[in-house]
Amino acid sequence: MTTSITIATRESRLALWQAEHVQARLAGELGITAALLGMTTRGDQILDRTLSKIGGKGLFVKELETALAEGRAQLAVHSLKDVPMELPEGFVLAAVLEREDPRDAFVSNDYATLAELPQGAVVGSSSLRRVTQLLSLRPDLRVEPLRGNLDTRLRKLDEGGYHAIVLAAAGLKRLGLAHRVRGYFEVDQMLPCAGQGALGLEIRADDAALHAALAQLVHQPTLLACEAERAVSRALGGSCSLPLAAHARWQGGRLHLDAALGHAEAHTSPLLRAGVAAEVAEVDAARALGQQAAARLRELGAGSYLPG
Repeated sequence: MTTSITIATRESRLALWQAEHVQARLAGELGITAALLGMTTRGDQILDRTLSKIGGKGLFVKELETALAEGRAQLAVHSLKDVPMELPEGFVLAAVLEREDPRDAFVSNDYATLAELPQGAVVGSSSLRRVTQLLSLRPDLRVEPLRGNLDTRLRKLDEGGYHAIVLAAAGLKRLGLAHRVRGYFEVDQMLPCAGQGALGLEIRADDAALHAALAQLVHQPTLLACEAERAVSRALGGSCSLPLAAHARWQGGRLHLDAALGHAEAHTSPLLRAGVAAEVAEVDAARALGQQAAARLRELGAGSYLPG
């Protein structure tokens, strides 16, 4: 295998941080030097519509996959929560790195907690998962769309467009912006989406040498947790148009998986919640746990919550 590769990455400040983090680990742990190929994806360009209306989170990865297919890059670094549950033929996730804080963060310039927000306050989020869970906690809120990279979202808050916004804690911490967080939603308040806080490394499926090298970077506890989470979404046809949350955590050698589903259209409908746990030592068992959680949601009536 060559000891020099190119990493395809989005050009937002957070995406570049993530790519540079992987670049440093490749050099320090595997002896592989990497150049960065910055790219702007359609998901970055279209900011006036929600992702669920323009094709989903896959819009953040397609251009990077094209670079891999054409040989302009050998590796793409993604926030795992942005990676579709089914990769196109010819691509594979070669590694999942140790997860950062998976929680959602409450960010506001004027209010310390969600409970302190005035009646009818405007909260910014374009995630249907967050919308349904916010309305479950505070049905009086006005949840308005909020697109753009992390800095853009914070700027829109600072310009007075929202009383508060909800962001992934991991991105804020990675960019040294934890001081903007007024509080964290514990997972029993707001369940994260599958893969939140983890990084996924995508390569061409036929690049066996690079795949073998990257296997050394896999964080097995994170990989198994994320495989369970992503299996829930895969079993229910999860996409940006589905308000689905799934989060797995390790307790005493057992993997505990919680899942929550909101109604795809009636956002104030009660959330469906399911929890399962098992001893998990390999990927197939993690995926089976995710399928079990999805089956529980179906028993609770998930079929009527899913888009027609």
